[in-house]
Amino acid sequence: MNQFALWLASTPPSVFIQEHNAWAIPAIQSVHIVGIALIMGSVLMIDLRILGLAWTDHTLQQTTSRFGPWLTGSLWLLLATGLLMVVGEPVRELVSFSFWLKMALVAIGAVVAVSFQRALRQEPQWERTVGHSPSLKLLAVVTFFVWIGVIFLGRLIAYDHVWGSWSPAKRL
Repeated sequence: MNQFALWLASTPPSVFIQEHNAWAIPAIQSVHIVGIALIMGSVLMIDLRILGLAWTDHTLQQTTSRFGPWLTGSLWLLLATGLLMVVGEPVRELVSFSFWLKMALVAIGAVVAVSFQRALRQEPQWERTVGHSPSLKLLAVVTFFVWIGVIFLGRLIAYDHVWGSWSPAKRL
């Protein structure tokens, strides 16, 4: 991975971002943070509905129809800005334990979100049969904490040394 990160750092897009680091990386990070805020807001609203703490006058399908597109769009925004950050700072990102752990949590969160939205679309009566189950409520809480973990791990990328020997960053 180290060799790939070093190669990527020498490519024209990476060099462009590095040469304009004074504004490029902060701009990309700002848009990335807005995407994370949109995801957290969407996940929170859907989770609060699942838990019966908000939007109880709407069905789960109505709530998901309202916030699902924001969640999906935000995931695409995170993908685009995340790729730009990796291209701009590949050595910092790709050799970070925090980055890879964050990517694992993002994958889990994205799979859960997409699976949940598809399940609701395919079976409109789903809310009556499964919608009130304790396991779904637990999944809602766990999903929210997965995204909280994504936020913390994203911030820890800059401080990857906290992982000690687990971090491959020291091996460069």
